[in-house]
Amino acid sequence: MPAYIDCNRNLPADTMDVAIIGGGITGLATALALQKNGRNCVLIEAHTLGFGTTGGTTAHLNSFFDTSYDLIEKKFGADASRLVFRAADEAIHSIERNVRELNISCGFEYKNAWLFSKNKEQSDDLEKIVRASEKTGLKISYTDKNIIRVPFEKAAIISDQAQFHPTEYIFGLAKAYEEAGGIILQHCMMESLEDDSVITIKTSRGLVKSRYLVFATHIPPGVNVLHFRCAPYRSYAIAVKLENEEYPDGLGYDMDKFYHYYRSQVLNGEKYLIFGGEDHKTGHDEHAANRFNRLESYLGGQFAIRTTSYQWSSQYFESSDGLAYIGHLPGHTSNVYVATGFGGNGMTYSHIAARVISNMILTGQSDYMELFDPKRIKPVAGFTHFVKENADVVKEFIGKRISVDKIRNLASVKNGQANVIKYDGESIALYRNEQGILHAINPVCTHAKCIVQWNDAENSWDCPCHGARFDPDGGILTGPATMKLEKKELNE
Repeated sequence: MPAYIDCNRNLPADTMDVAIIGGGITGLATALALQKNGRNCVLIEAHTLGFGTTGGTTAHLNSFFDTSYDLIEKKFGADASRLVFRAADEAIHSIERNVRELNISCGFEYKNAWLFSKNKEQSDDLEKIVRASEKTGLKISYTDKNIIRVPFEKAAIISDQAQFHPTEYIFGLAKAYEEAGGIILQHCMMESLEDDSVITIKTSRGLVKSRYLVFATHIPPGVNVLHFRCAPYRSYAIAVKLENEEYPDGLGYDMDKFYHYYRSQVLNGEKYLIFGGEDHKTGHDEHAANRFNRLESYLGGQFAIRTTSYQWSSQYFESSDGLAYIGHLPGHTSNVYVATGFGGNGMTYSHIAARVISNMILTGQSDYMELFDPKRIKPVAGFTHFVKENADVVKEFIGKRISVDKIRNLASVKNGQANVIKYDGESIALYRNEQGILHAINPVCTHAKCIVQWNDAENSWDCPCHGARFDPDGGILTGPATMKLEKKELNE
């Protein structure tokens, strides 16, 4: 963490104008916009700045989305499609302006993007995308040029896209925010809130009061209708060095269902090709680590790989209708805001959300508030009862202390492996680390009582229902859960 960020701030004693939950790019961009406009803000982060998806993104900045403009036009109309493009274009220019005005060294560069098909069905879809995108104002056209050097049938080139180093960028935002008087609280978990004319937020470090609250947490914590309208996915990426210098000078995307994406990055003077894909629903693959092997094998058929230097995965939430939910959080007063459902376009949506929410707080209006309004979704039948029932603590179902000998008789868990076993008719989630130490937890997710699954790519317990993630001892890595999994003490 940069030295200029104060990691030991005390909780504010006074009622703040705005509390922002989440220290990623959305939270910091929103906090800075509000603080610069005279609002006293506190930003609350459960871990450290950029800990979540911002720290794991491959940082493509696009003015086109995973939900293509032909689909947006079909679902929402031509006017909405043009409005989405305008919001995206403004977001990229907002990032460029911050980089320039705040003198942030984050490798921001405009790049052309290359969208390519590999068969006739994809080529037909590409034709629809090009026609609809042209109507929005997006600079897109067919090209014979191959900027990624992979086989294709047809391709379109898109101008004025961009890339950057996301954590260097958000540290620049954090510095500017603190210099403007903003407060950052790290290692501070939000546990609950009382939603009234003044909002009281219970955190792991005490109470914080504010007039407005913004959830910039990727998905809002607790139990909310949005959890049933956003599906959690994981995406995988590798950074490789090539035998030659044929690194792509641009952004590349194929048109597979879970598409692959390409770009180059210079880090500490060394050049890398970043390649990603192999997406799947969170908690739906018991052998997620194999996804990295598939990426390397796929890329090796196109490029001469010398070494694979880095590999990582990250999480995103896909909305039910393809557009993000930005605005008033359903089920709360009008002083509580949310930004979620960004899909694979979180870097662009972050600054759309910052603009929409800050304008709504400052003026009560935004050109985009109707387009992205979370209230465009309708609660499912019985949802109110469901929220009430699941707001309670998940009940303890076995004793705190478990005999290790009995567990060994039930399951053989090798070093580096995990398993969910049955014990006295109930389930226990076990993980043995590389040093042979056994960890045992209650596998019932504290969010909505689904059973967590092991993620061997990240050594975490992931919820397949709504995307909450926990470390081997049950500590929260990713919401919407606000309570850790119960840890079971093992009696040697």
